[in-house]
Amino acid sequence: MVKPPGRTRSAPRAKRRAAAAEPAAHNAEERILDAAHRVFLRRGSAGARTQEIADEAGVNKALLHYYFRTKERLAAAVFQRAATKLMPPVIATLASNHELEIKIARVIDIELDVLLEHPYLPGYIISELTHNPARARELIAALAGVSVDELAPRLFETLGKQIRARVREGRMRPIAPDQFMLNLLSLCIFPFAARPMVQAMLRLDDDDFARLIARRKRDLPIFFLHGLRP
Repeated sequence: MVKPPGRTRSAPRAKRRAAAAEPAAHNAEERILDAAHRVFLRRGSAGARTQEIADEAGVNKALLHYYFRTKERLAAAVFQRAATKLMPPVIATLASNHELEIKIARVIDIELDVLLEHPYLPGYIISELTHNPARARELIAALAGVSVDELAPRLFETLGKQIRARVREGRMRPIAPDQFMLNLLSLCIFPFAARPMVQAMLRLDDDDFARLIARRKRDLPIFFLHGLRP
């Protein structure tokens, strides 16, 4: 029997081309996200331009728009990727059964390390929720991987038990779990949310600011724990 010409080899070739295209497409998308991250560091998200991001990624502007359509969608993807490094480990730490001293030190380490790498993250979240307050629950669920209704009771129950035990032992003054969490997170986030003002007031360049955060990582756990003593 005579085989139809080309039929036996065309399918494998097509499969190989499709297989090769998938990692290439993934690599292009990752390059764009990495480039956007670097440009956001230099310009801020508002000052970033899609052409500069495309040039940084080594792709043309049409390909950038193919993957992300608009700068707003690209920004959302960059910020969500960065926030997944922050929210899940912080929540897991706060909801864990580790001693409070360990929780405090770990949360401060995670927050300061991630925000130093992604300093635009607090500004983006604040801006996004200021203009779209209804997105708060949706944003938390997307970043934490669990709904607010599931997350809050578990987290605050664990914190509450630990705080009450410390108070009974005379080792800590009473504080509500939500205030405990808000105080801890705000002390970490504020220098980044107000970074331009902090750098202007303290006359810091970017290297000075990084050194300030390194000192804060060392000093903040002691400061926070002292404030909880009876």
